Amino acid sequence: MIEIKQLKGQKKYQEVIKLMNKHIQKMYENVKEEEIWFLEHQNVFTAGSSTPKEFKIDEINKIPVINVNRGGKITFHGPGQLVIYPLINLKKRKKNIIDYINSLEDICINAFKKSNIKLYRKKEKNRGLWVKNNNELKKIIFIGLRYSKGVIHHGLSINFNIDLDNFQKIDPCGLNSKDISSLKELKINYDKVKIYQDLKEEFIRVFC
Repeated sequence: MIEIKQLKGQKKYQEVIKLMNKHIQKMYENVKEEEIWFLEHQNVFTAGSSTPKEFKIDEINKIPVINVNRGGKITFHGPGQLVIYPLINLKKRKKNIIDYINSLEDICINAFKKSNIKLYRKKEKNRGLWVKNNNELKKIIFIGLRYSKGVIHHGLSINFNIDLDNFQKIDPCGLNSKDISSLKELKINYDKVKIYQDLKEEFIRVFC
């Protein structure tokens, strides 16, 4: 069975990526090395391969900007945001990337449904999930991935009660910052422990 690891505390982005890259080397040879990591990052901006040149800088308001090899544009991670890194060998599982992304979204939709929170797909270039607020859709779940030698990594982030002010300093994932929200800002009642557990159960169900 695939192993799910809950990394405690607020993790430095570069340290986690270093561990991830080391683990991925093992996965190229052994599908049994697949893992799924749940964690929160310390404040950090991460700039994917499609990030505009004006964000090729070292920091924004004393928060580091780190260039990463995932797809997509610049985004923000910090306390109050759950980050999930599934490290999956798609080649050995004989899955394509689109089916994999659909599975990630289905996992979130099913887990949040158990807390009576409805998530929506929306036709846009960058995948992810939205919630409805006063007949407007607000994005709370983001997906950014890297595929190499049959292994897919990086993953998704979910805004629970993250400080949204830092999203105002960028166009997160190519969106207007006004499109970004969190469960807290939208005043949606939730049990964080329950949602975490339901997400883990859904991941096990899909990838066991």
